[in-house]
Amino acid sequence: KWRIVFPDNGRQRKDWKQASTFYSGNRIQTTKYTWFTFLPQNLFEQFHRLGNLYFFLLVVLNWFPQVEVFHREITMLPLIVVLLASMTKDATEDYRKYRFDKTINFSKTRVYDK
Repeated sequence: KWRIVFPDNGRQRKDWKQASTFYSGNRIQTTKYTWFTFLPQNLFEQFHRLGNLYFFLLVVLNWFPQVEVFHREITMLPLIVVLLASMTKDATEDYRKYRFDKTINFSKTRVYDK
């Protein structure tokens, strides 16, 4: 497949130096995570959901012997299952975006110029 690019050269020639500082590369990147930021950023996003925060507070409360209702491990199980399921979903979605970005960035391109 070929990508066809129609540049608007009239305006860009004047402000090329200013625009090139903001757009250093010409590649598409729609991924949200990197290898180093996946776990902290995903956990930060997961605990912004009210349901996950509720289960986390139940886990914290069950670690105190005065208010322990269930076994500690049983209370942690639903939270761990939900977090792992959403982490795998987010990781697969981000990997698919990465593969699609890679195919777009390495595709052949025709540029029409005046």
